Amino acid sequence: MFGSKIDLLKTEWLDVVFANKNKKYGAYELRKQSAANTTKALVIASSVFILMFVAPKIISLIKGKLPEEEVVKQVEVVVAPPPPVNPETPPPPPVEPPPPKQDQIKFPPPIVKPDNEVIDKEPVQIEDLKKADPGQKTIEGDPTADIVIAGPVGDGPKQAAVVEDTKVYDFVSIETQPGFPGGLEKFYAYLKKAVRYPAMAQENNIQGKVFLSFVVEKNGKLTDIKVERKLGGGTDEEAIRVLKASPNWTPGIQNGKPVRVKYNIPISFTLSN
Repeated sequence: MFGSKIDLLKTEWLDVVFANKNKKYGAYELRKQSAANTTKALVIASSVFILMFVAPKIISLIKGKLPEEEVVKQVEVVVAPPPPVNPETPPPPPVEPPPPKQDQIKFPPPIVKPDNEVIDKEPVQIEDLKKADPGQKTIEGDPTADIVIAGPVGDGPKQAAVVEDTKVYDFVSIETQPGFPGGLEKFYAYLKKAVRYPAMAQENNIQGKVFLSFVVEKNGKLTDIKVERKLGGGTDEEAIRVLKASPNWTPGIQNGKPVRVKYNIPISFTLSN
């Protein structure tokens, strides 16, 4: 019996539970109708859910099939009558035709000829000049007035201003690189004599190279001296001092003219044993 499947919701088990009890109290009726009520609730809830899910699609299909009524708005346009013509208004003036073209006298440039080729002609009379039309407009002037040139006379041909080239070129891309008089060997010989090893660098055994950059000006002077990589111990300041005291270099040449060139160079500091 216990191994078989038992359905506790059957009414037979309900009668066993409520045996010898008051079945009219209400609990018996609720237990008896519980399965039917649960089934009804599930059916109703499922129907409402499906209806809510499908209702928008049904409404959209119905609206798509029914043609929308086009509302035509009628507007009444009232055309105002033209204003009355005033008989006292004068008519517009008639358009005058352009004046006819007139022949103009051309004054060719004078040509110098020998006397035997010159044909005696009567000079131009004043009456002929009155009939001639040398221009579009006649301007009366004062014969006793001074001659005044109203137009700009100009300053004549001008020479283009010379623009000085102040650009700093890289020594790699320059046509003729700047250099120390006599070459780099002379420059390092100058450094060997001019450099004074700083006492702090000697005490701390600081050795190595100080990398510097500077600009060789058009006159060969060294300007804008900067330490690109420091060594310390006073060696950086000593390197700058030596370059400031350096003789003038040969300037770099670009397009046949001296230009400003940036130059990079290392200065070595080595303690002798």
